[in-house]
Amino acid sequence: MKSPEAQRIAAALVHRVGEDADAARMAEEIVATWDAIGAALSPILGHRGVAALYVRSLQVTSTVYPWLSNNPPASLGSMDLESLKAILAQQDSVTSAAAAGGALLQTFRNLLVTLVGPTLAERLLRAVWDTSLSGPPAQDPHHD
Repeated sequence: MKSPEAQRIAAALVHRVGEDADAARMAEEIVATWDAIGAALSPILGHRGVAALYVRSLQVTSTVYPWLSNNPPASLGSMDLESLKAILAQQDSVTSAAAAGGALLQTFRNLLVTLVGPTLAERLLRAVWDTSLSGPPAQDPHHD
């Protein structure tokens, strides 16, 4: 679960929010990434399909980050991103939240690859990865 790719995602997330950010700010960034994933994949997989992959990703990632299992899905057909945000925000450091968030995102990607293959998975997620993990840092909503 703590794969090099998950660590790269976590490092990109930390870079985007800044090392002096707190876990709450990291949680916002991770949830924004999940929102982008939902928007990109729902037209293709449907809301229930994306939610099912999200729920399975939580289950798998919870083997390494057991506190993620405190994030039950709101329903079988939706992702409860507010609960995810709350759980990530409770972590004692930005790096802890980023590590779990990175692992969760990587697990989702891996599951998507098993369903549609690596080429299509990368194509479907490219815009999300480019924007969320490689784009310019997100604006801090606490500073104007």
